Amino acid sequence: MPPLPRGPLLLVVVVVSLLFGAWGLWTGLRGGGGAGMDAGARIAALEQEVTTLTRSDQISREANLKLQGTLAERDEEIAALRADVAFYERFVGATAQRRGLTVHELRLVPGTGSVWHYTATLTQNLNRDAASEGELTLVVEGTRDGRLEQLEWDDLRQNEDAAASPYSFRFFQQVQGDIVLPQGFTPTRVTVRLQPRGGRAVEQSFAWSEATGRSAADA
Repeated sequence: MPPLPRGPLLLVVVVVSLLFGAWGLWTGLRGGGGAGMDAGARIAALEQEVTTLTRSDQISREANLKLQGTLAERDEEIAALRADVAFYERFVGATAQRRGLTVHELRLVPGTGSVWHYTATLTQNLNRDAASEGELTLVVEGTRDGRLEQLEWDDLRQNEDAAASPYSFRFFQQVQGDIVLPQGFTPTRVTVRLQPRGGRAVEQSFAWSEATGRSAADA
């Protein structure tokens, strides 16, 4: 077989080389694209993981804050219960000092407008076998238009012949209700009157600031 001319032979070699080069370039580009797609998917997965961890951390922080709030509430409840137990022991315990009917505490809390809500804690342990029964009323002293003024129970209840607040207990009881102060009246003192059934009346006075925890000017 006679040898091929050099010109056509070189052309064939060049064409084959170009074909192999093109195939290699296409393969490389194809492989590089796959790696790029894998990297993008990995980045997306990492971003999702960061989002999940951030949300998990936020939930943990919120749960921790809620737990701390719950623990604080429980501590307050325990302190209140201990105070109640100490209070009960003072009147019910075997070593408790015997005392007759008295007003242990009076608290006044502002309501809507000129309304005040009162809570009077009454105690007695002198006669442990019988209940103390009677009625409670309030009297408030103060000033209006530069003059001294005393508001009786009917005035405070804004009702003529207003019914008194009844009480009946063996050791202690909290009597609650509402009173209304007139406009322009500045209270300075409040007196609790207890009228037992078949006994002498008991009166106990408190400074307005003591009963409310605020000055008369803030009333």
